[in-house]
Amino acid sequence: MPGRLDVETLLACYARGVFPMGETRDDPRVFLVEPDHRGVIPLEAFHIPARLRRTVRGEPFVIRVNTAFAAVVDACAAPGPGREDSWINGPIRRLYLELHGRGQAHSLECWKDEVLVGGLYGVTLGGAFFGESMFSRVTDASKVALVHLVARLRLGGWRLLDAQFLTDHLSRFGAVETPQETYLRMLEPALRLQPDLAALSRPLSGTDAVTYALQPTIQAS
Repeated sequence: MPGRLDVETLLACYARGVFPMGETRDDPRVFLVEPDHRGVIPLEAFHIPARLRRTVRGEPFVIRVNTAFAAVVDACAAPGPGREDSWINGPIRRLYLELHGRGQAHSLECWKDEVLVGGLYGVTLGGAFFGESMFSRVTDASKVALVHLVARLRLGGWRLLDAQFLTDHLSRFGAVETPQETYLRMLEPALRLQPDLAALSRPLSGTDAVTYALQPTIQAS
């Protein structure tokens, strides 16, 4: 898109159901995307496969929030098996680091032996959380991060978890594809909410993360 996309414009884009992407890691252009169908993870219908429940409860990783945001973004942009390139280019990296500095972009990280082995990051606006990307360097790390994210979103009063596009991977967690028009009707009331941001960094055991992520009704305490 022409000109320099700033964070205020970016937040306004999220509020109207549009998000940015780059063509490749080395292409400095930023495009605004409004898909016909949107991937959404319904927070009250989140599913955790049985094996993953056992893994999360076993606490194979130390879970931290917002301690290595830039490293998470860079790991998401790095080449990996089946992903030689990335939509996260220099301008997009700059925008999300600036959003993080303003408290509107967050990372949830999995650490093992003080090494960052997986995680995810996204943007929060009102009661909507826009998941941007995730990565794993060891088995199940990004999946464990997602379970912990959902538990914290539910505890804090978020109502919408936007996954942008539906994938087979996310379908295992209950993600669904919804027409953009329907998505916008979900987004509008979510934006008016004021969730408890402190819930994102609330310490949770693996057992609590599974319980809160799956509990039919959450009462924050």
